[in-house]
Amino acid sequence: MPHGALIEATHYVGPPIFWGVAGATTATIIAFWIVFYVWLGGELWLGRSRRAPAGAARRDDGSKWLLISSVWVTVALGMGLAFAFPDAAITSGRGALFMAGLALMIAGLAVRYYSIRVLGASFTVDVATRSGQEVVESGPYRWVRHPSYTGALLTILGILVCCLNFVSLAAIVFVAAGYAYRIRVEERVLAEDLGPAYRDYMRRTKRLIPFLI
Repeated sequence: MPHGALIEATHYVGPPIFWGVAGATTATIIAFWIVFYVWLGGELWLGRSRRAPAGAARRDDGSKWLLISSVWVTVALGMGLAFAFPDAAITSGRGALFMAGLALMIAGLAVRYYSIRVLGASFTVDVATRSGQEVVESGPYRWVRHPSYTGALLTILGILVCCLNFVSLAAIVFVAAGYAYRIRVEERVLAEDLGPAYRDYMRRTKRLIPFLI
């Protein structure tokens, strides 16, 4: 194999988030890790600060820990698969794709935290309801019932896109399954505890993407 061809063949081994080469500049890789740790720190903070208050009716059915596990399995597996299957690396448009993944991460964070702010005290990491709780229909909740989950999924998808590997993208099924179960548990509880107001809200809105899902 000619020397130039050898360089080209090895150029795509491993995800750029670790090697700092192969389709991403040093600045964008630094930006990736900054956004990644902002996301990580934010999720840890939510886990500690947004638990259900005393007196709230917790009806989680294990969905919190299943969801947390699915998130970390997806991220760890996505990064690991990029190393395990270098032949599945995406080889064209890598710089633009890396930037697109980074943009997804940032957009996901913005959507998630805006949604949490709008929901206010009703947002907890446990599935729980409290006395006097009402259906929130302002901000992004006008169009979807779980915009904070939409934001979380966008961020995780962005992380997988930044791995620049087709096999890594397949890891999204784990976190998708985790959120599907969480949403099913949460909507059953809200429909029972908030009554007709929430059931009517369910009929008028989609779960994650306006007019689609």
